[in-house]
Amino acid sequence: MQAQQSSRPNVVVFLADDLGSADVGYKGAEFETPNIDRLCRDGLKFNRFHSMPLCSPTRSAFMTGRHPVRFGLTYSVVRPWSYYGLSVQEKTIANVFHEAGYQTGCIGKWHLGHTHEKLLPRSRGFDYFYGHMNGSIDYFEHTRDGSPDWQRNGETVRETGYATELLAADAVRWIEARDKTRPFFLYMPWNAPHAPLQAPEALIAKYASITDPKRRTYAAMVDAMDQGIGRVVAALGRGGLMENTIVLFVSDNGGPRGQGANNGSLRAGKGTVFEGGLRVPALLHWKGRVKPGQTDQVSCVTDLLPTLAGAAGIDVTGTKQLDGMNLWPLLISGKTQPREELFFAVQGEGAGTAPKQHALRSGDWKYIQIEKEHYLFNLATDPDEKNNLISSEAARAADLRSRMEKWVALHTKAEVITSSTPHPGWVQPSDWSKAWVR
Repeated sequence: MQAQQSSRPNVVVFLADDLGSADVGYKGAEFETPNIDRLCRDGLKFNRFHSMPLCSPTRSAFMTGRHPVRFGLTYSVVRPWSYYGLSVQEKTIANVFHEAGYQTGCIGKWHLGHTHEKLLPRSRGFDYFYGHMNGSIDYFEHTRDGSPDWQRNGETVRETGYATELLAADAVRWIEARDKTRPFFLYMPWNAPHAPLQAPEALIAKYASITDPKRRTYAAMVDAMDQGIGRVVAALGRGGLMENTIVLFVSDNGGPRGQGANNGSLRAGKGTVFEGGLRVPALLHWKGRVKPGQTDQVSCVTDLLPTLAGAAGIDVTGTKQLDGMNLWPLLISGKTQPREELFFAVQGEGAGTAPKQHALRSGDWKYIQIEKEHYLFNLATDPDEKNNLISSEAARAADLRSRMEKWVALHTKAEVITSSTPHPGWVQPSDWSKAWVR
């Protein structure tokens, strides 16, 4: 049994935070991402990969292979001091790999619940966690709202350094100190280049030619993340692991244009169901197993659990009904397959007051409803969503709307975790590592 486990591939998942669709070198960015570009050159580039429009929904979809509409993380993110998170009734990708004999680590941004022990990473299938709980932190102070949000396995870590660099260094240590008789699953959800826009001065100066100060700092933050990815990949190389390690790189949503991101010609950005909010850079690398090139397969973040499990030979029939599909046979064969339905929803920034947005993609057609506004696009001929065909294709729009409404009806409230210990109430914690209860 041990020999079978050790022959399985390792898996490393790099999840960028708020990276625009055009914000990597291989997509024409004006800043450097040589390590990501190298993985892309030697791996498989996804041309039509979609995440959810916001952080927590994407993370929950990745974790479960299921749409967040099913467990209450559909429209917004887990806000600081919220009493909910990823439902404890859901089995995670870390559970799946851990049960298959993998050692599992999460290094970076969690953002799936923090006020109860059951919501924390080490209760969700991860042997090890280093990073922060909330959606954003100060990159140098490692604080959220003035309180420390930086920990290792539930204990606050007080250290100096730029967060992106610290995460990379910890990942290298974890890889080198692992149990070398077992395969590993490492999930690295970077907080870069999510706001606040902060980077080492030397990196900001490197991009002095970029006149927009937000874009300049944003570029430096992406550069720092790319360097961190390079350090982790180098550690894999030193250990002779690249031939038996699947490396995935993807962003959690489209870029926020107001924070320096660039989504190219795609319409809108983060927090919307237009392509600029959904279509993200993505690539898969497995030396000697995945043929370099690109795929036009329409893909979604919900596909990652069944696809990575499929690549590793892990049976996922014991999980709940998955919304994602196992793309592994298509990816290694170079074939594509039409997608019958992909559903997206968001309430955007200022949740509770902003209008809800819903979208359904079927084949090349995409229907969008934002209150009284209705759109229909043919993404094959109009990927930038400029030509609204709602009037000329009324019957098609009505069909897609009817199918979309069935998804909307699945929405359930987020599960609030109760405890015999009273919740401390809406009081600013002095230490986010101590904000949870049992």
